[in-house]
Amino acid sequence: MTTLVFVQLRCRPGTTYRVAEEILLREIHSELYSTSGAYDILIKLYVPDGEDVGKFINDHLLDIEGVERSLTTLTFRAF
Repeated sequence: MTTLVFVQLRCRPGTTYRVAEEILLREIHSELYSTSGAYDILIKLYVPDGEDVGKFINDHLLDIEGVERSLTTLTFRAF
């Protein structure tokens, strides 16, 4: 079963749209939003079975030029 996670990204000033475009090209997200507050982008994604969540995020998101910081929220079974 895949793992649903939400990842928030803080981007360096002036890079948010370029970061979002790169995420779109990588086609790893389920949903992608621009947000206000401490983070600039909110990503809903499913980590494939057998993949380590931290490594997946590190390998697929944190190498994007302009990403300054991330916050990942793991989800659990729905009620």
